Amino acid sequence: MANTNKPFGLRPVRHLNGAPWNGAVQKAYVSSLYGTAVFVGDPVVWSPTLTEKDPLAKYPTINVSAGTTGLLIRGVVTAIEPSPTNLSRQYIPALTGGYVFICTDPDVVFQIQDDGSGTPAAVFVGQNAECAAGSGGSTISGLSSFVLDASTPTTTQAHNLHILGLSDIPGNELDDYAVWDVLLNTIENATGRFLGVTAA
Repeated sequence: MANTNKPFGLRPVRHLNGAPWNGAVQKAYVSSLYGTAVFVGDPVVWSPTLTEKDPLAKYPTINVSAGTTGLLIRGVVTAIEPSPTNLSRQYIPALTGGYVFICTDPDVVFQIQDDGSGTPAAVFVGQNAECAAGSGGSTISGLSSFVLDASTPTTTQAHNLHILGLSDIPGNELDDYAVWDVLLNTIENATGRFLGVTAA
């Protein structure tokens, strides 16, 4: 049975040492001047724009990371703080602003679907890959459209994701749109924490 093409961005599942992810997050601010919608599962970076900073200086301000090689990913959006004027909204539209909760622990393992642009193979395990932004996210579910770019796994240290293996979930096959367990590789520096390894 083929895998389902249903992106959800990055989803925290456990710690690298095997402990379950306990839901620990950091609150962050999204400026009403920011022109990109923010979804659950989006990789994010600190905003470099002074006018976007939290006016109360309580929380870091985030932007969505492009997820391409060499770019930082400081964390991943795990939840959106409800808007008092729209309690059913599950994402932050562009130029709206609000608050999100992000996982910034560098040793949290995430699951992410690949985009079907390559041929998933056992050799992916231990390699590094880039993210691809997809269509921007679902305004219905609030979930990100970020995926693992299956055409990019290689040893490149500057790629954002370090592939640990195929996620052990029912129906997940080594085929297009597979779900992978990954670590954020460029969470601390642009050169990458892990040099990808490959089998020959």
